[in-house]
Parts: sequence; C-alpha cells; structure tokens
Amino acid sequence: MLSLFRAGFLAVVMLVSSAQALFAADAVRVFAAASLKETLEKVSANWKAETGTEVKLSFAASSALARQIEQGAPADLFVSADLDWMDYLDKAGRIDAQSRVNLLGNRLVLIAASQSQAKLAIAPGMDLAGALSGGRLAMGAVQSVPAGIYGKAALEKLGLWPGVKDQIAQAENVRAALLLVSRQEAPLGIVYETDAKVDPGVKILDRFPAGSHPPIIYPAALTAGPHSQEAAAFLAYLQGKKAGAVFSAAGFTLLNEAQ
Repeated sequence: MLSLFRAGFLAVVMLVSSAQALFAADAVRVFAAASLKETLEKVSANWKAETGTEVKLSFAASSALARQIEQGAPADLFVSADLDWMDYLDKAGRIDAQSRVNLLGNRLVLIAASQSQAKLAIAPGMDLAGALSGGRLAMGAVQSVPAGIYGKAALEKLGLWPGVKDQIAQAENVRAALLLVSRQEAPLGIVYETDAKVDPGVKILDRFPAGSHPPIIYPAALTAGPHSQEAAAFLAYLQGKKAGAVFSAAGFTLLNEAQ
C-alpha cells in the first residue's frame, strides 16, 4: 500500500513538473531596451490578462542584449533602441528578418535634477561645459549604448562635443544615466524623453533638435529559429492599437501603420 502511495505521489509530482515545464515553454521571452521598461511591463500585463500567456521580460542596453542573443541566450523577441544593433543580429543570422518591424520612435532631451536651477536652451555654441560647473554629463556609453550614440552625435552636430568630451559619465544603459542625475551625482544628463517622464527626480531642460542626430527608432523582431504561436502573436500585439495606446501615453511615437 505504501509503495502504491509513493508511486501515485511521484506520478503527481511528475505531472505537475511537466505542466510547469510546458507553461514555461509557452511563455514569451522578450529582450528589450532599458528605456522600454515601465511601458513594456504594462503592455505585457495587458497581454497576459487577455490571453493568459506570460511574457518574461529582460531589460538592458540594446548592445548587451544583442550580444547575449548572438551567444545563444534564450529570447523569442528582441526590441532594440536603435537600428544598428538589430542590423548586427541580422548580419549574424540571429533574427527572423521577415518579422522585423520599426515599432516606435523617441526624442532626446537634456535633463537636470528636479530641484536644479539650471536653465539651458540647446543651440550651437551654448555653454554646456560651463553649466556642468566641474561636474559630469551623464549619458549612455557613447560607443555602444544607443542613447549615448545618439547623444554624442547631437553634441558633435552642435559643436559641443569638444568642450565636454572629458566630462562625460558614461553609463551602462540609459536608465543608469538617468539615475546619476536623479541622485544628483551628475548635474546634467542626456536621455530619452520617455525616460525623463518616469522619474520625478529629474526635469527636462530642453529637447535636442531632431536634425542633430539620427532618427531614434525602436525595431522589433523575432529571433532566429522556431517559435511558438504566442511569440508571433505578441509581436503582432505590439503593433496593434491597444499596445499603441500605452506606448503613446508614455510619450513614444508610433511608427507602424497598424497602430
């Protein structure tokens, strides 16, 4: 009798384990740029409420995520903060090129701590170095993080880079740069407009002219290899009106006509 009980118990355990494994396999695994955190969390929660399918989100700099995917990290979907890192994975054969879509746009802004008295209008020749008062300008790493790449391009276009290039605090992603300013560890920073809106510890001083840097585009694509119907369905959902309303409310611009 005891043996039968144990056998039955083990069968139940195996059944539960199999169900859990199946559930985990059905979950959609998304690697996304750090600047999408709160917005994509909300979209994913709405999706789960509608479909019952879980979305597992991983956020970091697009550069870090792209390299992880290249090395075989288990992601179903990648949303980058720029075209270059999506192109990088495309050339490496690590995305489904047919699924790729330009999803969102954003804007680049100069920020200060919310209690700062700084007032700056972005223009060629502005005294950005003087406004730093010996402090540092927080931004994403200028060689790899999209927000840092955009920021450097804008500063170069405006002729401001030579005056501040030795005063840059390069962060591992745009949210880390935001935090440096919010904590008053850096007097000024360059982030996306949507980032500034989620942190009450900072304020926007001015928006960089659109022509001062390449367009900020967030492409999305399925990664290479077989995928569940849920992964493809979630990518379609990101392009739909319900997700579009959430993205718009957060300050992103919609680039896909389906939205």
